[in-house]
Amino acid sequence: MTWLILAAGGQFLNAIVAVLDKYIVTDEKALPRPFVYAFYSCLFTGFWGVIYLIGFIPGLSELGVPNFENVQSPTIQVVGMSFLAAYTFFMALVSMYNSLKHGDASDVMPVIGAISALSTFGMSYLFLDTTLSGNFIWGIALLIVGTLLVSQMRFRKGVIVHAVHSGIFFALYYIAMKGLFQETSFDDGFFWSRVGFVVFALSLLLVPAYYEKITAVTKKATRKSGELILVAKVLAGIAAFLLLKATDMGDVTVVQALDGLKYVFIILISILVGRFIPVTAGENDWSAQVILRKVLYVCVISIGFVMLFV
Repeated sequence: MTWLILAAGGQFLNAIVAVLDKYIVTDEKALPRPFVYAFYSCLFTGFWGVIYLIGFIPGLSELGVPNFENVQSPTIQVVGMSFLAAYTFFMALVSMYNSLKHGDASDVMPVIGAISALSTFGMSYLFLDTTLSGNFIWGIALLIVGTLLVSQMRFRKGVIVHAVHSGIFFALYYIAMKGLFQETSFDDGFFWSRVGFVVFALSLLLVPAYYEKITAVTKKATRKSGELILVAKVLAGIAAFLLLKATDMGDVTVVQALDGLKYVFIILISILVGRFIPVTAGENDWSAQVILRKVLYVCVISIGFVMLFV
């Protein structure tokens, strides 16, 4: 059951990252431009290819650490899916950060997760011949009800559009990664997808308008904000790897269903430390009424995840 611990740990780290992301894109002294933050997120995510260096340590490859010996020269299909994964991930991040800029992480992330789950299941059924569970309809219904509860209770006008767009593109990213792993091995696909992330991010600098936007915002960022971004991206990278390994080692449907844990963890962070974190990080309204509302729609969406995937 090691993979269950890995999945739960990955979701806990993702909850912390969601709160940090909210702070970073809303604090004027940090990195408030979602496009620029998405650029750095892609760049840092790509550099997680360095984990293959650890695989050279004797014995670690048997524990599941990727090994560079399993990496092969990429085919055109692997290259194409690696760049598709990078593009869809970047687009999903831009919309997610735009949503977080105007809403709490505990409101935005459940909606993005619900839309992503629905879209992933639909695309998997159409393109990957995935079979639907017996509780599929009930899972969809609960996810839709939970999403409507959030949007009616908490969202400002326009946030829902960014959240839906982000959820759809996260689904496209997961489909691209799934197809990549089916085309080749986990070690090979993970390596070339990280290379694709770095190349895609750096290619944005070739567009003059993007280059000026990225350099202008970067110059205004303080050293403290840079350190915070680095911490957030390191945690995000560890979380992504833990979830991918849990998917590789265990039951993929259970790992996907456990995505609801992330929203539970965000709620717990809101209750425990919401009053102590900066206002720009959100989660500052810790009144009983608001907490009960958040618990309600998080429970509905979390149960929907379980019924959808199990």
